[in-house]
Amino acid sequence: MMFVRTTALVAALSGVLAYAAPAAAIDIQEVTSPGGIHALLVEDYTNPLVAMRFAFKGAGTTEDPQGRDGMANLLSGLLDEGAGDIDSQAFQARLDEFGVSLSFSATYDNFGGNFRTIVANEDVAFDLLRLALNEPRLDEEPVQRIRSQIETGIIANRNDPGTLASEAFRRTVFPDHPYARPTEGTVETLNAVTVDDMRAFRDRAFAKDNLVIGVVGAIDAERLGKRLDEVFGNLPDKAELTSVPDVQPVIGKSEHVELAVPQTNIQIALPGIQRDDPEFFAAYLMNHILGGGTFSSRLYSEVREKRGLAYGVGSNLVDYDHAAFMMAYTATRADRAGESIDVIREQMQRLAADGTNEEELDKAKAYVKGAYAVQNLSSSLGIASTLVGIQLDGLGVNYINEREALIDAVTMDEVKAMADRLLTAEPTIVTVGPAIGN
Repeated sequence: MMFVRTTALVAALSGVLAYAAPAAAIDIQEVTSPGGIHALLVEDYTNPLVAMRFAFKGAGTTEDPQGRDGMANLLSGLLDEGAGDIDSQAFQARLDEFGVSLSFSATYDNFGGNFRTIVANEDVAFDLLRLALNEPRLDEEPVQRIRSQIETGIIANRNDPGTLASEAFRRTVFPDHPYARPTEGTVETLNAVTVDDMRAFRDRAFAKDNLVIGVVGAIDAERLGKRLDEVFGNLPDKAELTSVPDVQPVIGKSEHVELAVPQTNIQIALPGIQRDDPEFFAAYLMNHILGGGTFSSRLYSEVREKRGLAYGVGSNLVDYDHAAFMMAYTATRADRAGESIDVIREQMQRLAADGTNEEELDKAKAYVKGAYAVQNLSSSLGIASTLVGIQLDGLGVNYINEREALIDAVTMDEVKAMADRLLTAEPTIVTVGPAIGN
């Protein structure tokens, strides 16, 4: 029996970012297939296309065995390299012949896939997806080819300041935790990964109970239900995942990596906030005002426009399943790195001490409401990804409709309180480049 529940959600779909955009309704259906597989669906017959985004929650690179870092990422590059009785070359040829877009990726916390097909070819397309997930070949030639491609990238980045800064940042902020390990692994750990390792990972980590799906396009709930069972119905009922501990980021440390390059790369870590915190949007707007707003942020104004210290500067809220932190970042001449750090920290302290004003907060609210529509709701795959994100974060199908009201409700006092909560800690500062001041 097919179960369908429909929720009318409102999303801003205009490309105008400066002010809140006009709203257009999106009907999100909660679909449960005859086999019990759940998905969120937005029917859209504008074009004869079906787009799907799916993720296996918790099946990310934190599942890589010790000494085999990069295993999940390697597998993500191999699932479309042959499956069932179709070898790599023939599988890729079929994808091209029938206009099927199929790709996979592994983040720290999740293993995901993107899929798109024209309706006329959906029988072949969904069967190729089924084969990729359930019967990957993992033949020697594509395994070695994809492994070599990843290794080439790792070697090329060995002296890249941004890569070295990110590695030093992870080691310093998350010592002895899976988040400290590179998602792509190292040359040594990649060479240790076997086909049996990848098959064992797929067998235990791809399951129905950690599967999250979002679908957009010219397909109704009944037809989608059948496709869900065809593609995912043979997966195990329950995933067997390792236990990844929650971790607090290390704050108050300094780390410098000496590198003979013209600029010093700077990354600063502060406490963060989990996505399910009721004060999340106060933090989100506070970060936008500080450094998330690119050309409108205080850091951009003070570091780039007024002082010319750097070309780019910003800040982010980062929320993993097992950790949350805030970071600021820039790159500047080594002899001005110390000054840049001082300016960034001064702006943090000012925002914590003085808060924001009504005009600045109103502009931040207008931007983040409009930007959400363009970044998340302007394409079929974008909407499908948003549907998956809503489920991964446990936000509920009413989230898009509720989001603008939640943003509008944030007050100046709440932004100041959040700045005081997150920005007053002694930060961790990681630098890569010449010694600061030289």
